[in-house]
Amino acid sequence: MDKHFLLVFSLFCCIEAVTPLKCITCHLHMKSDRCRRGFGVCLAQKSESCMLLKIYKDYALQLSYMVCQRFCRNLALNFNNRTYIHHCCNSDYCNMSR
Repeated sequence: MDKHFLLVFSLFCCIEAVTPLKCITCHLHMKSDRCRRGFGVCLAQKSESCMLLKIYKDYALQLSYMVCQRFCRNLALNFNNRTYIHHCCNSDYCNMSR
């Protein structure tokens, strides 16, 4: 009986490990509003994680962008009086605009 349990448990672990990461997609999310373009879910491929990009002007959120992103990394960048903040994460739907 223990061998059967171990076999079933190991199969479950393999199936769970192969389940792709699910990320929210939204190509245009305006401040205090719903997604206006590209709302859905993407399945992250190899080397991808969920990414949330927030763009601020004068400390006020202007818009957000959410996708599956390859080789994503967390960073903040100031350019043309705007601040771009990339947030990467690796759990299902973790890039939901917060």
